[in-house]
Amino acid sequence: MTGALRRTAAALLAAAVPAVLLVLLPAGPAQAADYRYWSFWKSGGGTWAYQQQGPAVYVPADGAVDGWRFALSPDGGKEAARPGTTGDFAALCAATPAQQGRKRVGVVLDFGTPADAPKGAGAPPAARTACASVPAAATSAEVLAAVAPPLRYDGAGMLCAIAGYPRAGCGEAVDAGAPAASGSPSGGTGLTGPVLGGVLVLLLGAGAWWQLRRRR
Repeated sequence: MTGALRRTAAALLAAAVPAVLLVLLPAGPAQAADYRYWSFWKSGGGTWAYQQQGPAVYVPADGAVDGWRFALSPDGGKEAARPGTTGDFAALCAATPAQQGRKRVGVVLDFGTPADAPKGAGAPPAARTACASVPAAATSAEVLAAVAPPLRYDGAGMLCAIAGYPRAGCGEAVDAGAPAASGSPSGGTGLTGPVLGGVLVLLLGAGAWWQLRRRR
């Protein structure tokens, strides 16, 4: 094989293999699913911060404000939708007197927008606030149970509903941008896996043959 032919074969192989791999591999990263759930927040400095501890574990201090927002959001903490009402403890608990041995915790409940609501659930309830007067050792779950029953949990302990909303569902994934299913008219190139695999094998075989001829 002459040097010119070798260079031509190498160029064809270098161009063909990446092209086949691009067909074999997905066109891009998978669409990340959003989740419909109650996100948990704590108020500080006039802003909401995503709560890193679950409500069954976190023990808010006297004067704290817990925030809850039901929304269709990424499962990424800081990327979730925040409560629309600010957490002002003085305003939330102005009408709740302090008591010895108990603490006061403000609560903000934001039930989200109609776009966040599960299908068939209707319009979500209006946002509301409350002030819980609870024992000093009460967790945020106990605070919530005192001001917004009934609560609904799933078998793994995930909070599914506050004040009975929503009636069904629990943290379900919603992927509106999912690609078409395999085999659908718009779901790919129309070439099957075995055909593409055969093309790749032929290309790799041609490369091996060229390498063998080069050594001779």
